[in-house]
Amino acid sequence: MELEGRIIANRYELLKKIGNGGMATVYKAKDMVLKRFVAIKILRDEFTTDQEFIRRFNIEAQAAASLAHPNIVSIYDVGTEDNIYYIVMELIQGKTLKQIIDEDGVLPWKWSLNIAIQIASALETAHKNNIIHRDIKPHNIIITEDGIAKVTDFGIAKAVSNSTITAFGTTIGSVHYFSPEHAKGGFTDAKSDIYSLGIVMYEMLTGRVPFDADTPVSIALKHMQEEPVEPIKLNPTIPYSVNKIILKAIKKDSSLRYQNATDMLKDLGMALKNPDGNFVQDTRNTAYTQVVPTLSDEEIKIENIKSKTANSNAEGKDAQKEKKVSFFAKHPAMKVLLIILIIILIPVAGFFGTKGILNIGREKDVDLPNFVAMTRQEAQTTAQKLNLELQIEERYDKEVELDKVISQEPGYMENYKIKEHSTVKLVISKGTSVKNVPKVVGETYEDAVSLIEQNELIVEKIEESSDKVEAGYVIKQEPAEGSELNAGDSVKVYVSTGIKQITMEYVIGQNEQDAKKTLGDLGFEVVIVYEEDTSKDDGTVLKQSIDTGETVNSGTKVTLTVNKIEKLKEGTVNINLMSLLGGTTSPDYYGTETVQVEIKVNEETVYKESHSRDTEQISQVITGKGTVTIKVFVDGVRKAQKTLNLNSENPVLNID
Repeated sequence: MELEGRIIANRYELLKKIGNGGMATVYKAKDMVLKRFVAIKILRDEFTTDQEFIRRFNIEAQAAASLAHPNIVSIYDVGTEDNIYYIVMELIQGKTLKQIIDEDGVLPWKWSLNIAIQIASALETAHKNNIIHRDIKPHNIIITEDGIAKVTDFGIAKAVSNSTITAFGTTIGSVHYFSPEHAKGGFTDAKSDIYSLGIVMYEMLTGRVPFDADTPVSIALKHMQEEPVEPIKLNPTIPYSVNKIILKAIKKDSSLRYQNATDMLKDLGMALKNPDGNFVQDTRNTAYTQVVPTLSDEEIKIENIKSKTANSNAEGKDAQKEKKVSFFAKHPAMKVLLIILIIILIPVAGFFGTKGILNIGREKDVDLPNFVAMTRQEAQTTAQKLNLELQIEERYDKEVELDKVISQEPGYMENYKIKEHSTVKLVISKGTSVKNVPKVVGETYEDAVSLIEQNELIVEKIEESSDKVEAGYVIKQEPAEGSELNAGDSVKVYVSTGIKQITMEYVIGQNEQDAKKTLGDLGFEVVIVYEEDTSKDDGTVLKQSIDTGETVNSGTKVTLTVNKIEKLKEGTVNINLMSLLGGTTSPDYYGTETVQVEIKVNEETVYKESHSRDTEQISQVITGKGTVTIKVFVDGVRKAQKTLNLNSENPVLNID
């Protein structure tokens, strides 16, 4: 069905097709009521007669609409019209994570970690609302132009209830990212989403999925049976802690994974601060499992024969025992003493036996030493005595002597214990060395990094928009070229992002102050003009010169038309009638002694009375807005016309 150009619900105009999914087609549309662009997902024609697909489609709307989170695509509306099932969603400008991986291959670990944190944060909110996504994959994650991750397509999400079993053969989603329990149609919960997120992280950091094959069934079997190649072996730049996080997230046994998104978020945050730390804890089953071997039919027959023989021998021995007198029958006091000893010794033996069993294979606890300020040799000797492993990083430091420890991870605390063979990360001073800052202004950022690092200095990147310098080139540097720094010090490098693009927001209906702040913060230059509309509130925005959703350069002028309702003000009109009539008051000359005086304000009569010709002053208070036109008529003949500004300090008009 061709839907471009169609208007749905007398509100949404479908502009163009922007995507296809397994269940639905996505269109860019314009909301003609709120004057904004949206995305509309419409169920494909072949499924509109399938009640099961319609049910899943409705589940998507109900599940996603209940979630409010900056990393989850917002749902605005849902409905049906002429057998068209649709969901109105937030329109995201950006690319899917899958497109980015396909274009760039292996992604930087810090960037990948930041994206993983945003996805985990979205899942944390969903799981707390008893909603499981069940189809986390790079295709369902959109990265905006600002680097924000948005999780979309809750098409197979379902509220956790008494039954979350999915029969094999009716599963939906991408098998490359399935958890083992999902692949075999078993129980799926929050830990299934965590597995899929682990696979997404694996792909971001290695450029490939851990399990691949020619058929979906083969891939599913690999998820259930095979162990993946550690990502750090495919990409040695992956930090130790990040490798551990991925491996924990994709454990086949769900009880060994992160038990919830909150726990995973904590480790992801720690990895950003301490990428080589050993803080990822293994989740292990504490109960021992005894493996009982099975017997073949032949073995069972042999065991039966042995059993009969044993029983026969036992009967013969029992007969002999009956003939003998028991030792305890002769010494009953010894029998009581033995029973008491057994009662005392059983708990003691049980305690020490259990303790011994539990301690088998456990590492001994040792006090964590304070390595800081030790020399390298002292640190290595101390670690060797305590059976600890050292991971050493060298760094220039002008405050700490050459070859002495600057810091350690974990940090030293009195009486703090760690296990033998644990790894302690040490940063050891390389002393100091004076280096000259190279010139990097005008260079590409990559070349600037190379030049600065050649001088054993550290780059601190700061991005700035510029309408003069091409994106990716250095605008300025601090300190300037030729300055002297100690090795290991930072050089600030300001890199152009080009002309910053900003998107117009919908501000009609906001008050003037809020609208100016909103657009000013985005980077618009706001111009205000006023117009009066008595049907709207005073001070509200009536019009905006740039359409909502339109993308323009930062600094672009936008004109806002703001409603300004003028208040009625008073003024005074004084008329010297005798002077206005030329000073002649004789009735013989005019034929009458009185005349009718009429005052009009902007063509509206506000005063009409009869007066003697010799009246010197008629005063009338008038009301109006701004500058008004005053006309004076005597016996129907206009004698004067003047204007009066009611906004002036003392609005008085004298007519004579």
